[in-house]
Amino acid sequence: MLDVRSLGFDVQEKQMIDDLTADEVRGLLKLEPHATCGFVRVTFMSEKRIAPGGLPAPFASGRPAGSALYFMVTPEAHVRLHRIRNDQLYHYYLGDPIEVLMLHADGTSEQVIVGPDLRGGQLVQLLIPGNTFHTARVIPESFRGWFLGASTEWPGVAPDDVEIGDVEALAAKYPDVADDLRAFSG
Repeated sequence: MLDVRSLGFDVQEKQMIDDLTADEVRGLLKLEPHATCGFVRVTFMSEKRIAPGGLPAPFASGRPAGSALYFMVTPEAHVRLHRIRNDQLYHYYLGDPIEVLMLHADGTSEQVIVGPDLRGGQLVQLLIPGNTFHTARVIPESFRGWFLGASTEWPGVAPDDVEIGDVEALAAKYPDVADDLRAFSG
């Protein structure tokens, strides 16, 4: 387990973090239910724009230079199977770790834990390459029952960059992780 004192927290600050509930975090950060990522609030959409023609397809119509959002995952509100065209970086902030299942475009798959246990091999940042179908859930044996993180994307995400995945079609394409895919999506 990560010793929060090594991160500059004192014991009282650690207690304040440990006492947070999912409802309290959602309220404090103004997170709302979201179609793909549990609960979300967009925190940044760059005012700088990449002009039409400034990027190759499928971004040729132009995009914000970048975007960012908070997201919360709970056992009832997991990350729904989806992909975005854009590269994105998940960041761990608070709560329990999440297990992320990625289905790469080359036919391979990968499962990664995003959380605070660096000694245990968890990542505090995870790159999800553009066009990678992915889903995530709070690890079933979790303590708090919620994960708070962020996602940053470049170029910034537009609504038509997001595609919801068909679990059964992708289970057929990735048979080695079909059971896991169904379990994550259930």
